[in-house]
Amino acid sequence: MSGQARTTLHASSKAAVLDVVRAAGTISRVGLINATGFTGATISTVVRKLIDEGLVLETGRAESTGGKRRVLLQLNHASRFAIGIHLDHAGITYVLTNLGGAVVARITRPGAGTATPTEVVTRMATEVAALVERVGVDPDRVLGLGLVSPGPLSAATGMAHTPPSMRQWEDFPLDTALAQATGLPVLLDNDATAAALGEHWSGGIGGTSTSAALYMGTGIGAGLVIGGITYRGISGNAGEIGHICVDALGPECWCGARGCVESLAGPAAVVAAARADQYLSRMVGLTGTKRTRPSIAADFAAISRAARRGEPQALAILERSARYIAVAARTLANLMDLDVLVLTGPSFAIAGSVYLPIVREELDRAFFARATHQVDVRLSRSAATAPAIGAAAMVLQSELVPLHEGTRLPENLAAAEPAFLTPPSA
Repeated sequence: MSGQARTTLHASSKAAVLDVVRAAGTISRVGLINATGFTGATISTVVRKLIDEGLVLETGRAESTGGKRRVLLQLNHASRFAIGIHLDHAGITYVLTNLGGAVVARITRPGAGTATPTEVVTRMATEVAALVERVGVDPDRVLGLGLVSPGPLSAATGMAHTPPSMRQWEDFPLDTALAQATGLPVLLDNDATAAALGEHWSGGIGGTSTSAALYMGTGIGAGLVIGGITYRGISGNAGEIGHICVDALGPECWCGARGCVESLAGPAAVVAAARADQYLSRMVGLTGTKRTRPSIAADFAAISRAARRGEPQALAILERSARYIAVAARTLANLMDLDVLVLTGPSFAIAGSVYLPIVREELDRAFFARATHQVDVRLSRSAATAPAIGAAAMVLQSELVPLHEGTRLPENLAAAEPAFLTPPSA
């Protein structure tokens, strides 16, 4: 066996064992053998390495079943930490998670706004350091930093083509700049994809075979989870549901196409429709010039609050948006034959109660495979922070599963590698 094969074998075995321990809460070595299919010798070797690295602890013994009581193992949650950042024009959300993916601390700060990328990166580095210091975590135990933002993204240049609100970030090497400012390894990904990973990691999606997180922040996107694996596509930009055409003669979208669901139903479209209604605009408080008015996110939140109070014009605008999004959701469900669709992201955190019944009704009524199975449409329990949680989970996966793209697993272990992606047990 070559040196690379031995390294791959160890990495995949370690990853599979570590994740089974994490998902089980507590488990014996015999339980690991049964769960992974590895030999007793392999489990013994891997567990010893995990204990030596401080990742796993021995914690008491199981109840006797007639023989010697088995030693139980559990994850050492405080042994490693990861930082997740969700960068958006409207706000920046930071989370610090432990090795099990549980959120230890979170903060939200003003978004990118009109500041230059360099200014924002400097601020983010300061806020990351303050977050770690506030919790009292040893910086040496922080594995790295996951950073997610609106797509599309390019591995070579970061934000290759940005929404209008973040146009100054176009082609800015975001991951490189933040890595230099923080001294931490940085992983960059799309916020909708990270939201799906965050939902999967925290148990919001679960272990179903084909699921999606429909994300709405300042834009609209989707993250896909297939067989427990987050599907990113060849460039990391899979799931751009916001740019599905729902009206071939509709308005031009910032992406260059016409009739995209984001241009017709996204938060900016909702705010524009509310501003066009003078009574509603005054009643909700959408005042001020373009230069002085609040962000799209703040205006969308004000409209959503009015809708929840029963203001008919506000409710009608949101319901129109929801119908377009429901059609896009049905298209996604038909293409992917989804089991579960989770509505997540900051905008659904505010207005999900309006959108959920409309999306659910559309899929119940018109999902192509409805005679075979229904799509479980649900609202996220962590909609506002799912992208940041997913960003931190990216780090945990990357650092604890050191397999590089293109590495081929030995055939007898290929099925074990995705086990690290299973959500923790409830």
